[in-house]
Amino acid sequence: MKKLTSIIALLTLTISVMAQNANELKIGDKVSEFSGLDDNGNVWNSSNVKTDFLVVYFYPAAMTGGCTAQACAYRDDKATFDKMGATIVGISGDEVKNLKYFKEADQLNFPLISDSEGVISKSFGVPTKEGGSITREINGDNFLLVRGVTASRWTFVLDKNRKIIYKNAEVNAAEDAKNVLEVIKKAKG
Repeated sequence: MKKLTSIIALLTLTISVMAQNANELKIGDKVSEFSGLDDNGNVWNSSNVKTDFLVVYFYPAAMTGGCTAQACAYRDDKATFDKMGATIVGISGDEVKNLKYFKEADQLNFPLISDSEGVISKSFGVPTKEGGSITREINGDNFLLVRGVTASRWTFVLDKNRKIIYKNAEVNAAEDAKNVLEVIKKAKG
């Protein structure tokens, strides 16, 4: 009986992983329109982006070490991305208020989108796990920052037709912006 239970558990896990991988987008795939609430609580829609490139990066949690390093690198290189015709958007399972705090604390200059139920992550095939919470001090007060899901750190670059030209499922947070800039430079020719 123990062996049968183990086999059933292994099969369930295998089917779950296969189902998640079945949704995973690949280079060359076209991405459907997606939308979510931004750091101000307004609806942000990918169909409103008219630039040649859309950089979509998923990160685990606002106001944590790697996620802050990644966001600040995009912030610091934003003028270069703008010149290259690229829009940046960061997506996490954080609630809108967390994103507002994160954006203000680090003077981020691009939209952060709340994906607290993992809908956008799922549409890209980005793995998620259970959400969580952290406490952060902001302007001398402690705040509990809650996220519905925790997304894996993945980055995509979409062309103007919204086809994936770059996908990285093993992102180095601090180097992500520089790597993406190189991809866009090559794509521009």
